[in-house]
Amino acid sequence: MFNPLKGLGDLRQMQQQAQKMQQALQQEEVVIERNGVKVVLRGDQHVKEVVIDGVMENRIAEAINEGVKKTQELAAKKLIEISQQQDN
Repeated sequence: MFNPLKGLGDLRQMQQQAQKMQQALQQEEVVIERNGVKVVLRGDQHVKEVVIDGVMENRIAEAINEGVKKTQELAAKKLIEISQQQDN
C-alpha cells in the first residue's frame, strides 16, 4: 500500500543532511592571496575577511556578503517560480 507520509521522512532526512553540510562548510576556510589582496572565505561562501595591502577592509567583505545573499534570494525566487510553472 502506498504511504504518502513516507516522503516526509525522506524530506526531513534530506533537510538534516543539508544542515549538517552547511555547518561543516562554515568550519572550512579558503584563503586567496594575490597582488596585495587577501580574501578569507568560509566554505559556505561567506566572506570572512578582506585585507588590502595589509589593511583589513571589512566594508568590502560586508558588501560582497550582501551581494551574495541577494543572489541567493534571487535564485530561491526563481526556483519557486520554475517549480510552480512545472506544477501547472
